[in-house]
Amino acid sequence: MSEILVLVEQVEGEVKKVTLELLTLARSLGTPAAVWLGPGYTADAKAKLAEYGAETIYVAGSEELVQYVVAPKAEALAQLVADKSPAAVLVAATAEGKEIAGRLAVKTDSGVITDAVGLGDGFVADQSIFGGGVNVHSKVRRGTPIVAVRPNSTAPAPSAGAGAEQEISVALSEAAKGARVVERVKQEKGARPELTEAAIVVSGGRGVGSAENFAVIEQLADALGAAVGASRAATDAGWYPHQFQVGQTGKTVSPQLYIAAGISGAIQHRAGMQTAKTIIAINKDPEAPIFELADYGVVGDLHQVVPQLTEEIKKRK
Repeated sequence: MSEILVLVEQVEGEVKKVTLELLTLARSLGTPAAVWLGPGYTADAKAKLAEYGAETIYVAGSEELVQYVVAPKAEALAQLVADKSPAAVLVAATAEGKEIAGRLAVKTDSGVITDAVGLGDGFVADQSIFGGGVNVHSKVRRGTPIVAVRPNSTAPAPSAGAGAEQEISVALSEAAKGARVVERVKQEKGARPELTEAAIVVSGGRGVGSAENFAVIEQLADALGAAVGASRAATDAGWYPHQFQVGQTGKTVSPQLYIAAGISGAIQHRAGMQTAKTIIAINKDPEAPIFELADYGVVGDLHQVVPQLTEEIKKRK
């Protein structure tokens, strides 16, 4: 089967869940080959990539690849595409992943698809576009298909691969060194999963009422082992930090379960969460647009419903 390159997303040597999803997806379409760019590669990382199907692991461990802004990674991938002629390249549809995908498409004279939520035979991608108003099937017509896939679009499933390591060297152009990273600030990570990678997301909106009332949203999220999200109305009001905003102007999530509490369901918010596998809406307005999208709906005051739900979940643990 044809080789499919999967760009590894990792933090300090720890392989992120979205990479395991991409390897699982690649197995259904060809032979997965992981691409590790930058320092931090370890035996544990190799074992994890092989566990999820990587037959080959291309490693370019140069520190130089992470000293500059994304361009070196795009150049490294372009060189690998030229050398290996893969059937496709899969990256995570993160901010960095999508920029790398765009740069790689230009360098290889190939088509690119971003924010795919599925990928089938012939590398036909499923996409939700125009703010989530239209679902389409898309296919690259020229060059090597480059596809950025949303996290949580595929359930990661282990299936052992050979994990054969192959060192690669990368010759960076001066143009790739145009923007240098001068400082990194480590963000303290809480106990909750990262919003865009979480399998369960609990979000609160205008109906929460205040910053203090977001405690009920957090308590339900913690009971479920979920991430916390918020609507634009809630973040604009200062009730919750902007980095947790879900929507067209915030983050796009695609979890297995999305609980929207006190969120009306404006198109701006729906565009960021409507590809969730199961959606539960809690709103006291029976005419709220969010119910048009929900798989299950509860008409009621979230301040009564959510605490009861939290208690029931705790009892059943």
